[in-house]
Amino acid sequence: MKISDKLSDMYAGYYESEAVSKKRVIAARQSIAHILDITGKAHFGSVLDVGAGEGSILAGLDEIGFADNLHAVEISDSGCQAISARNLKSLRSVQKFDGYSIPAADDAYDFAFAAHVLEHVEYERPFLQEVARVAKLVYIEVPLELTMSVERSIRMARPYGHLNFYTPVTLRNEMETAGLEVLDVKVWANSLEYEVHVSGPVKGKINNLIRSTALKVLPRHAPMLMTYIGGVLCRKQAEG
Repeated sequence: MKISDKLSDMYAGYYESEAVSKKRVIAARQSIAHILDITGKAHFGSVLDVGAGEGSILAGLDEIGFADNLHAVEISDSGCQAISARNLKSLRSVQKFDGYSIPAADDAYDFAFAAHVLEHVEYERPFLQEVARVAKLVYIEVPLELTMSVERSIRMARPYGHLNFYTPVTLRNEMETAGLEVLDVKVWANSLEYEVHVSGPVKGKINNLIRSTALKVLPRHAPMLMTYIGGVLCRKQAEG
């Protein structure tokens, strides 16, 4: 099993774009905040970034000393080249992979994460099982776009390669039906910095206020109305 030629072509030179890079740096900062939140700011010996893009999250984790050893697997040559060019002090390896088969032994890493990857994956459960195979603890982060306006979400996200759409409930279900034990599920509003970058200073601040307030007041219903970020911490289900 490997990613389709269509997806491979889409991401072949994707990370060479300056506009994409700027947005990913901002998105990386909020993803790092989410990782720290859901892991309780734990320190890990070895960490794998699955679908690492151009390495924005890795750079941030390297800066704060999140792990002794950072590793990356990525489907695109442009992404691998960009990661290697960063010369991160705790980065030990960067490997290109086919999207489903990670070149590592069982439980090779203490922690693995895939941030804003699963929504692009054609065969989600084999992907999740492979990530869980190589890591003792797994974090998956996705946009929660399966709202009452899902048709609009599909229309807007399709050009960016989004194939799968989630709610907190369907995200948990996908982990469990892939054979993973869910330890925690969290929902966050996009950061103010991200909203301002995407929508401008005025609209961005308004959007951030509305989303944040709705999530506090109606935590179960807000993700049905607006897009949020969902994160799930999990591990392989114990045998027997």
